[in-house]
Amino acid sequence: MDYFPVFVKLKNQKCLVIGAGEIAARKIDLLARAGANITVIANKFSHHVSNIEHSCHLTLLQKSFTTTDVCGFKLVISATDNKETNMLVAKSAEEQNILVNVVDSPDLCSFIFPAIIDRSPIIAAVSSGGSAPVLARLLRAKIETIIPPAYGRLAHLAERYRDDVKKLIKEPSQRRIFWENIFQGSIAESVFAGNDESAEKQLQQSLIKQKDTVTQGEVYLIGAGPGAPDLLTFRALRLMQQADVVVYDHLVSPEIIDLARRDSEKIYVGKQRDQHTLPQESINTLLADLAKTGKRVVRLKGGDPFIFGRGGEEIETLMQQGISFQVVPGITAASGCSTYAGIPLTHRDHAQSCTFVTGHLKDNSVNLNWTQLAEPNQTIVIYMGLVGLEKICQSLIAHGSPKDLPIAMIQKGTTVNQRVITGTLETLPCTINELNIKPPTLIIIGTVVTLHDKLNWFNKKHNDH
Repeated sequence: MDYFPVFVKLKNQKCLVIGAGEIAARKIDLLARAGANITVIANKFSHHVSNIEHSCHLTLLQKSFTTTDVCGFKLVISATDNKETNMLVAKSAEEQNILVNVVDSPDLCSFIFPAIIDRSPIIAAVSSGGSAPVLARLLRAKIETIIPPAYGRLAHLAERYRDDVKKLIKEPSQRRIFWENIFQGSIAESVFAGNDESAEKQLQQSLIKQKDTVTQGEVYLIGAGPGAPDLLTFRALRLMQQADVVVYDHLVSPEIIDLARRDSEKIYVGKQRDQHTLPQESINTLLADLAKTGKRVVRLKGGDPFIFGRGGEEIETLMQQGISFQVVPGITAASGCSTYAGIPLTHRDHAQSCTFVTGHLKDNSVNLNWTQLAEPNQTIVIYMGLVGLEKICQSLIAHGSPKDLPIAMIQKGTTVNQRVITGTLETLPCTINELNIKPPTLIIIGTVVTLHDKLNWFNKKHNDH
């Protein structure tokens, strides 16, 4: 990131503004809202600044700027239309290690003003790093619509009871759960409806009940989808952002991991072919043990947890140990990757059925019902078939499939790095051997593959082979 977002406390701090036009007046108003002690230097004061002199308790100095004027200030803003003055202000502030902003000159700034959503004490800010301030303002407008002013009153209510909650609930993770329930339940709704008195009574009652409550942990088994983070479901995202621990493997992209709560513990459990950081049985036990400590645990699995994701094995353990859990389905790789590759899994001119199979079994063999898979007028989707591709193609041909039956290998489907390699049962293994193909991959076999060139709508220039 080009700028690190921080919130600076300016209450009773000395701040300097150079310039006294309309733009300067807007900056002065923002500083005044933060409780700053503001000095304004200008050769001439506009009516905008003169009108707020008393309401904002300004100190006005009618003079030209000099380099020593910045001394003793916490923060400096230059809002003049004089390039030389702006450069001098920036240099003077930098030499004194003082935060400085020069309006419309990001290269002279040590900080920039974001687009602000003010729901004090809740403050949200959006910034483009100075590259597109209009876009930042448009995004602010969108955020304004989903953060009603009542959030400020809700925050003040929480502030009044913060110490009481901290004394009663010693464990930080349990306090977090308590407040999440407050902010997402009937108490928050009462505040939004303008009934603050009822909200406060409900909060008091919740504290009384909390004395005898032991918070139970829970596991959320979540399908992370085929790769693209915006293919997650709303429920998956909500649960990820409230989880205390996230357990994930190599099929879950870093972009998806970044959507989890920032301070959640992240545990990598591997799960690549023949390279398991933890065996499946240990993962099952890990999920249960974490939940027993009262934590909310997200188990992220690529695609859908119940389609070659071994999700059934994991929840069997949870059920045996009495652990509460939820299962959140995800877009399975077959659906996501085929869609982004422009290969319909069914099509009335090509396939009337579709079969999902895994490319290796529990003993790492590729022992499938080849006679059934070699039947015409169907689509075969093979998960985890990269290593066994040559044997898969040979077995299908040996059981009656034509050598020129179309086949596609999709690598990193649905992402900007998606790669689609097409060929036939006879040619694709040799083609793949010449390319540096690594998981995650998906294989699609059937005449529907011939539609790829025509229907390849996603990132076409990267998918032509």
